[in-house]
Parts: sequence; structure tokens; C-alpha cells
Amino acid sequence: MQVILIQDVNNLGGINELVTVKNGYGRNFLIPKKFAVEASPSNVKMMEEKKKQQAKKEAKLLAEINSVIATLQAGPLKIGAKTGTSGKIFGSVTSVQIARAIREQKGYEIDRRRITILDEVKELGSFKAKIDFSNGNETEVEFEVVAE
Repeated sequence: MQVILIQDVNNLGGINELVTVKNGYGRNFLIPKKFAVEASPSNVKMMEEKKKQQAKKEAKLLAEINSVIATLQAGPLKIGAKTGTSGKIFGSVTSVQIARAIREQKGYEIDRRRITILDEVKELGSFKAKIDFSNGNETEVEFEVVAE
């Protein structure tokens, strides 16, 4: 029996995937629990159409991510920090401050949990942070810590 999976099923397949299972497993478990639907010709056409729409969405999202990456790499961010007489800053620069600087200077809202600071930032100077956009898309952003 062939079924189209509506949800991810462990050891069987992912969403919108056409799989062959034994008749009893399909009729008695997968279909009643709404994990799958029977692979009729109309359901197969609907699955193919969903895959096309998903591919279009992913292409649009990838183009948007690439434009954000290009904007972020255009120039370094400036982050102000209070400093002592020796040039060390009070505390350290965090991902929250970097997210705020991106929002104010570049105009993009990026979740602070996606930002990873590569070095510990406790003094003035230039540093790098990594931003993960998921799906293997990530970029390094330069930021400069300046005295307020």
C-alpha cells in the first residue's frame, strides 16, 4: 500500500513523502492517527503541488536571507560602551547589544539567540560575531566597540 505522509514519522519518512507500507500498518495506524493519507491520484497531485509551493517559498526566503547578509557585511557595526581609563570596558559586549545595533543601524530584526560572539569582548576594538540564519546559512559580522 502506498501512502503520503502528512507528518514526519520516525523510521519511515518525512512530510509530503510517498512511501510503501504494509496494508495493515497503513489502514490501522497511519491513516486513523492522521500521520498519512492514501496515495490516490488526486492526493499525489496535491502533494506535488505542495512541494512546488514549498520550493518557491524556500527560494524567496533564500533570496531575502542573501540580501540581509549583503547588508550586514556592507560595513562594521558600531557599539558604544562605557570604558575605564585603561581602555577596558565595564562588563562585556553581549549578543543583545549586537542585535540592538543591527536593528538600529541596519534596520533588521535578528533574534539574539542566533548571534554567537567569537571572542570575549572586554576592550575597545574590532571583533567578529557569527549569525546563523538556519538551513546552513550563516555569516560573520564585524562590529567595532567604541567609547561612549
